[in-house]
Amino acid sequence: MASEMQRYDTNEDDEEMDVKEEDDEDDDDEDKNGTFNAMAGFDGAHGSSSSNRFQHHQQYQEPPTPQGGSRRCRPLEEKERTKLRERQRRAITAKILAGLRRHGNYNLRVRADINDVIAALAREAGWVVLPDGTTFPSKSHSQVTGATGGTPTTMVTSSSSHIPTQHTPPASLKGTPSGFQNTADHSACQVKSVFIPTSSPYDSSSTARSQTSAMVADGQDTQNDPFLVGSGDSLDKQVIDIHTKLQKRDFAGTPYIPVYVMLPLGVINMKSELVDADGLVKQLRVLKSINVDGVMVDCWWGIVEANAPQDYNWNGYKRLFQVVREHKLKIKVVMSFHECGGNIGDDVCIPLPHWVSEIGRSNPDIYFTDRAGRRNPECLSWGIDKERVLKGRTAVEVYFDYMRSFRVEFDEFFEDGIISMVEVGLGPCGELRYPSNPVKHGWRYPGVGEFQCYDQYLLKSLRKAAEARGHSFWARGPDNAGSYNSQPQETGFFCDGGDYDGYYGRFFLNWYSQVLVDHADRVLSLAKLAFDGTCIAAKLSGIHWWYKTSSHAAELTAGFYNPSNRDGYVAIAAMLKKHGAALNFKCAEMSMLEQAVDFSEALGDPEGLAWQVLNAAWDVSLPVCSENALLCHDRGGYNCLLEKAKLLNDPDGKHIFAFTYLRLGPLLIDGQNFMEFERFVKRMHGEAVLEFQS
Repeated sequence: MASEMQRYDTNEDDEEMDVKEEDDEDDDDEDKNGTFNAMAGFDGAHGSSSSNRFQHHQQYQEPPTPQGGSRRCRPLEEKERTKLRERQRRAITAKILAGLRRHGNYNLRVRADINDVIAALAREAGWVVLPDGTTFPSKSHSQVTGATGGTPTTMVTSSSSHIPTQHTPPASLKGTPSGFQNTADHSACQVKSVFIPTSSPYDSSSTARSQTSAMVADGQDTQNDPFLVGSGDSLDKQVIDIHTKLQKRDFAGTPYIPVYVMLPLGVINMKSELVDADGLVKQLRVLKSINVDGVMVDCWWGIVEANAPQDYNWNGYKRLFQVVREHKLKIKVVMSFHECGGNIGDDVCIPLPHWVSEIGRSNPDIYFTDRAGRRNPECLSWGIDKERVLKGRTAVEVYFDYMRSFRVEFDEFFEDGIISMVEVGLGPCGELRYPSNPVKHGWRYPGVGEFQCYDQYLLKSLRKAAEARGHSFWARGPDNAGSYNSQPQETGFFCDGGDYDGYYGRFFLNWYSQVLVDHADRVLSLAKLAFDGTCIAAKLSGIHWWYKTSSHAAELTAGFYNPSNRDGYVAIAAMLKKHGAALNFKCAEMSMLEQAVDFSEALGDPEGLAWQVLNAAWDVSLPVCSENALLCHDRGGYNCLLEKAKLLNDPDGKHIFAFTYLRLGPLLIDGQNFMEFERFVKRMHGEAVLEFQS
């Protein structure tokens, strides 16, 4: 039996134990039957009185079961059928687990067990599953179930609370209690106990106290119920302790994570001059007072090299860096090779250099182009990385000359360690992605976006790839991928079973995503050369909408070949590892429990995407930085950022390398907002703070 069971999933130890125990019981039945037959044969020679005495002895040893019958000897055929059913059930379970791992978009480790799968399913349904197994409904889930009359509550067990567990259930639980009219009513409120409130884990304790008290069913005598330990006051105190355990996490003694604050986009004007130096000094002084580690600033290509090729004006940035150094703050620099303006959060307009725009008017193919021929001047097409179309230089050479000039001009800041990191812009918004969802072209969330490969240089690259594959007719973009605001199921390319997973689709998407990786590889190799000895980084934005579909359409148009049956971030992580670059990921804090955005309509999963990207980076030991994608000034939002930055009970002690807050302004340093931010910085640094500081 043991050898046969080894053929099935080794993770189902509990199921195998059940079957073995059942087999043991069957063997016990056979032993008893053998003893019975022997004794019956012996008594048969001694008359009926001995037989009666044996029958009385048998009744004493095998009392009736609760159903009123006695244990019977099961035939050998029935035992074999039982074993066969168990084997079939285990085989089905193994296939379910394999299918979920492969097709279900669940971020499970290689040897995930059934508990991991159940937890993943629960999280997808909107429940919160803590590492110790404690499960309770999220706020949004409780609102939905409350509207339909459900009762989304979970009883606290002894593994996750301080309340002793009653080992012997009360007699009334054996059947339907007298207080219920029928079994349906009983099933709706079967057990009275202590429940975790459905409010946010970051609500105040007073709110938790009132909500938890209301979780006990109406009309129930809490003092006499054996499942409720102690009086009402002590119960209330225990409930508060449970809720505090969930909502309060002590970050004192946790790893130190540096906190940077992004400076305003327009801190340097188009004349390369520092704007409002006196106001900036006051703000930096305030940041230094709470031990912020440094600031982050964009060095705009459109400002520094605005007028002519290789005519760099760093004056404004020199003055800015001197002011920052005077306040003993560090600097994270962004090499911004994209335009500013037209995107969410942009409050200034900084175009590409004028001389580049002049080239673009005569040769618009230097820009990314969609299927309809619309050009996007936000950044240069990756098709000209090796094309000498920029006054005799390739795009990669232009980027390298710019970075080398910066390194020479600010040598003293590098030598003194003031500049701690250089983030290299690799696409729109400085992020490594195609500009597949431009608002200026009419895109609106949650549209799938469009492929951006229709300039002559990328089309030439596609044609070479198709000819090398032996299918020259594949030298085209998909003609059934919809438009910017299409949904996956409305297109023939992205729908379930669509062309994205066909021979041509796989060829095109592999080429499209490889162009992205090759561009980053070329630019980062030169950045590593220019900034030798200084940490470099690349930013990756989380395209989380349609993540729960098979095709992951929005990710595909952005250049991430990450459908449900393929991990599209492993190649990016390997490329970054090759250059010793850090990953700056901008989706890590977007929790479905905390944001007001409705992800269900777009089948989005920002948390699932974040886990996939972070695990791809951590698997190759990449340092990971993060920044908030949305404005945050409240304690709940900061707590969410902290939980993402410092993972709870992670066996490897994983945490992010640095955090950047977006962004410095009057609202941040205003009264209560600044107090909450100071508290957040202290906890990022691993310092102890007052939990109920207001």
